[in-house]
Amino acid sequence: MKEYHKIDTVFKRDMNTKFKTLLMGEYSNDTFRYLAKNEWVFTEKVDGTNIRVIIANGSITFGGKTDNAQIPASLVKRLEDRFHPQKDALLDAFPDGGCLYGEGYGARIQKGGGNYRADQDFVLFDARVGEWWLERDAIENVAAKFGLNVVPIIGRGTLHEMIIKAASGFYSAWGDFVAEGIVARPAVELKTRNNSRIITKIKHSDFRSSAENAA
Repeated sequence: MKEYHKIDTVFKRDMNTKFKTLLMGEYSNDTFRYLAKNEWVFTEKVDGTNIRVIIANGSITFGGKTDNAQIPASLVKRLEDRFHPQKDALLDAFPDGGCLYGEGYGARIQKGGGNYRADQDFVLFDARVGEWWLERDAIENVAAKFGLNVVPIIGRGTLHEMIIKAASGFYSAWGDFVAEGIVARPAVELKTRNNSRIITKIKHSDFRSSAENAA
């Protein structure tokens, strides 16, 4: 099943700082600039490792961000415990195959992973059947049916409002710590001329790095 597409940061990165900081106000593509004042849906960006749950050919398999990515053994065990007992139900729900995209998160996954939870698990953020991406309601239904967590919607607004929220910092839905950032999609799913999805992100650390670089 296809790897998850790249999500562009809303602003361009500065080559002079080896892309560590952003060029504030310079949108990374014309689509973001054109749609900036429209309504976008914001979900919390989780600091974890990208995981694919691949439902195909009568089996359930797991992949990382790329086909060559290595998944920690402890996380593989958790994925097996979570999904393999539900194999028949997943195959029934996705008779033509599909893929669940999420983050492996929790203790020992990324710095501060233990802020989310003391163990490791999978949180769903997207799902695909063939060439069709499921809408948010359908993603929530999948999560509810199979006992999965799903990334929370944390607001709606313009890209300018997203930037202010991420720059200011906000508490994670998982606890008393600052969320990594925001992933934003137009309120109505849209694609570009080359059929790429329109979706963007911003991290709180992008602003901290920019401020440190300017000091």
